[in-house]
Amino acid sequence: MGSIDGEIPAVWFLISSIGFIILTIIQYRNTGKSFNTIFLSIMAIIFLGSYLILLTK
Repeated sequence: MGSIDGEIPAVWFLISSIGFIILTIIQYRNTGKSFNTIFLSIMAIIFLGSYLILLTK
């Protein structure tokens, strides 16, 4: 079993990013370009960027 040492594994950022991408696609199909769609896409970019930074660090 894993220990809780305060470190977030990088894979969680990738999983969250994929989730935000899926939610963005669903939101875009339902409402088109709205504030929520833009927000979800920005969150996907931030989490994907965080994942890539953690991989290179």
